[in-house]
Amino acid sequence: MSASGAERGAALPSVGLAAGRGVCVVLPTYNERENLERVAAAILEALPEARLLVVDDSSPDGTGVLADTLAAAEPRLHVLHRRAKEGLGVAYRDGFRWALDQPDVRAVVQMDADFSHDPRDLPRLVAPLMSDADLVLGSRYVRGGGTVGWPLHRQLISRAGTLFARTVLLLPYRDLTGGFKAWRRELLEAIRLREAHASGYGFQVETTWWAHRRGARIRQVPITFRERVAGASKMTSSIVTEAVLVVVRLRLQAIGEALGRRA
Repeated sequence: MSASGAERGAALPSVGLAAGRGVCVVLPTYNERENLERVAAAILEALPEARLLVVDDSSPDGTGVLADTLAAAEPRLHVLHRRAKEGLGVAYRDGFRWALDQPDVRAVVQMDADFSHDPRDLPRLVAPLMSDADLVLGSRYVRGGGTVGWPLHRQLISRAGTLFARTVLLLPYRDLTGGFKAWRRELLEAIRLREAHASGYGFQVETTWWAHRRGARIRQVPITFRERVAGASKMTSSIVTEAVLVVVRLRLQAIGEALGRRA
């Protein structure tokens, strides 16, 4: 598929974007009270003109209450409360829709709330949107990227997941399971969020796949991913299984579409 004219438009204006003007950072949370205040401050320090949207899934540890307290004192911070924990992908879809409802938002960033993604990398992540990128992937597996503090089994799961997805979907990107991304508004509006099925980390593969299929200009920038120092990981075996099934479904769907065009 080719990208639409909107996606192939001019680069986003550099004035202000580097400082976060027109950028909305979407931050899903579930039991991240220990991290939220510090990570919110670090994000807004890195992109002082950005909006920050906290999407909280009714965290029982009071993360949502803390987010409301922070938002009352910080006009750049907003909170979207969800009724229950339904998964990372569902939280991101709701957060993206909120961001796209803001007419001044030109770019949307997604990232983790536990400092696994370094807020200081945010200016580097959004910078390619000012030249020719529609989507920027923060990658652990390109030259200059890496992981710190991850146990061996997590490294193996991550690398195997990306290798599996790259092989099955014939994608060239080195880190398909990462969640540190910057989107041009027009591309995010164009991908099929309403048809997304993944509730877990398969959502990362799913959205990059759709962007690639639209012919989006996708760039990779190196990042260092650090294991969280507070709170508990949300990774489970069911999330891994779902991601595998998402990849298989996307390939079968592509095959079916190709056969349909030939009929």
